[in-house]
Amino acid sequence: MVHPVSEANDKSPFGSLTPSEFYARHSVTHSSEYITNPRGMKLFTQSWTPLPPTEILGTVAVVHGYTGETSWFLQLTAVLFAKSGFATCAIDHQGHGFSDGLSNHIPDVNPVVDDCVSFFDSFHARHAPSLPSFLYGESLGGAIVLLIALRRGGRPYDGIVLNGAMCGISDKYKPPWPLEHFLSILAAVVPTWQVVPTRGSIPEVSFKEEWKRRLALASPRRSTAKPRAATALELIRICREVQSRFSEVDVPFLIVHGGDDIVCDPACAEELYKKSASKDKTIRVYPGMWHQLIGESDENVELVFGEVVEWLRTRAERGGGEAETAVEVGGA
Repeated sequence: MVHPVSEANDKSPFGSLTPSEFYARHSVTHSSEYITNPRGMKLFTQSWTPLPPTEILGTVAVVHGYTGETSWFLQLTAVLFAKSGFATCAIDHQGHGFSDGLSNHIPDVNPVVDDCVSFFDSFHARHAPSLPSFLYGESLGGAIVLLIALRRGGRPYDGIVLNGAMCGISDKYKPPWPLEHFLSILAAVVPTWQVVPTRGSIPEVSFKEEWKRRLALASPRRSTAKPRAATALELIRICREVQSRFSEVDVPFLIVHGGDDIVCDPACAEELYKKSASKDKTIRVYPGMWHQLIGESDENVELVFGEVVEWLRTRAERGGGEAETAVEVGGA
């Protein structure tokens, strides 16, 4: 099934179509609404559902990364999941997309995880309780997916997909020494100061195809400003927390990661694969590919996302209840 990004251009994810025409072309319905979290913030949410006669196989909650949003590239992947048979939902994190909050500021990820859990649970509750449910996360969204899956006592998921997950920030992208070591002081004194330098803007080092890079930068809701001090400190802390809990991960998972990703270190994703307790786990590290796998050539996009959809469908059909022997597939 062809990924809808093939119809985009460098100005719009919908190409020459209107959003309504685009959804109709892919036989999905779309809805959006604002919800209010316990902190009084209005958060933008969206959902995509396949139209009959496509059977709904399960639900997928997609989670965007730092500086990302649900209305641009991620929406195209959500449409792919929907037309593949999955009722799909997404939420703009605080300070991202159309949601309230200081731009791109996440000084504490735990309330963001709470927002995701609350909305995803409410979305799944709209569907038959027997439907398998999955999480899909990109970059920081991958780390958030792991934190959701690691919460005990919550509703268990039948599987998670980690795309370029932020299990560790690459040394090629981190703030240069000694600034990283002074972040705690900066975060305490000037938490919202956009002072932390990184080695290139995220779109410039994430999207290999030039026209897709232009499309990423064309989003009116994407910021290329430097990270705020408290946010940068929290991103590093999240990586440390996730890494310290790799062995606790026991949910079925698929990792897809670019071998030349210089934003989120593929070696850390490989460590998750090795250390996790999951009995059903697969890793694909694609040589030569960058951080945003949707930013690759059409051929490579179809390779990656074809495997993602097949993985989801296989586990939805078995109801997520059976495990298979862990086998590493692909290589760095």
